Amino acid sequence: MVIAFTVLLVLSSALLILLILLHKGRGGGLSDMFGGGSSSGLGGSSVAEKNLDRITIGAGLIWVTAIIALNLLLRAGY
Repeated sequence: MVIAFTVLLVLSSALLILLILLHKGRGGGLSDMFGGGSSSGLGGSSVAEKNLDRITIGAGLIWVTAIIALNLLLRAGY
């Protein structure tokens, strides 16, 4: 069980790093390389940016859950 949560933690960490780097920062960021540089002026951010935010939050929740689960398993002695 510890191995499964460790693998989940490593994969979610890599995914979280990638998703954070794709976000548009002040200077554009890596999202400009993949076509995320143009945003509509109506809503403040494009639909793609909003979806990227939601996916990043989901990956962050998975990451936090894996850390908490690993902590509880290791405290229990597994």
